[in-house]
Amino acid sequence: MARRHVLYIDRADLPDRAARQAAIDAAKINVTIDHGYAPFEIEGYLPCTLEGEDAGFDIRFSQRNASAPLPPGLAAAIGSRDVAIALKWTSDPREKIAAFAFSAALAQGFGAIVHDPEQDALIADQALLKQARAALEDI
Repeated sequence: MARRHVLYIDRADLPDRAARQAAIDAAKINVTIDHGYAPFEIEGYLPCTLEGEDAGFDIRFSQRNASAPLPPGLAAAIGSRDVAIALKWTSDPREKIAAFAFSAALAQGFGAIVHDPEQDALIADQALLKQARAALEDI
């Protein structure tokens, strides 16, 4: 099972912590992002909690290289989105839940495209939420 995915979003659409947290709260998954979260300012481990337990994951922001080759389907889906956000997590289901809730919030509320590079597949926001909720049963 993949333990990473990449989100593509327009830089102008990147939400601040409060807007991102509100979008996660709307998904009704009890994940809280650390107050130090700021796009492009945090690199590496992003502290999060899930119902009071550590649920952080690795996050990396980068400016997307528009001339880098991509599979045609992915290139069409990304369009002009100019930021790539790489997320990685371990086998801990809390980390997966936090990463998926974070990604679903960006996809639902801010127009992000989520890509699984290992499967070369796009992941819909509802599929992310479904997987996050299923992982709640593993904790």
